[in-house]
Amino acid sequence: VQLVESGGGLVQPGGSLRLSCVASGFTFSSYVMSWYRQAPGKERELVATISSGGRTTNYADSMKGRFTISRDNAKNTVFLQMNSLKPEDTAVYYCVLPIRGYWGQGTQVTVSS
Repeated sequence: VQLVESGGGLVQPGGSLRLSCVASGFTFSSYVMSWYRQAPGKERELVATISSGGRTTNYADSMKGRFTISRDNAKNTVFLQMNSLKPEDTAVYYCVLPIRGYWGQGTQVTVSS
């Protein structure tokens, strides 16, 4: 199993970023996928989850209305669209295959002016 994230970077408060995660080594369309994040000095926290078919999504309360998780099963890719970013969103963001416990290497998101 491989999960490769991309799309992180430095963005100003109020800005947007779109993270991508390309998956391989398993039947992507059969599995729930998640995004987690870990801020400096804090524990990892769940950001969002999407069902295998993409119809059902769930978000942490602090991300609702600002973040959108989606997936393209034809391209084995899950996305995280992040809008209205705040400094407290600064973290390493991880793509996760939760039921099998696989994590990507993470991509750094820094929100700062």
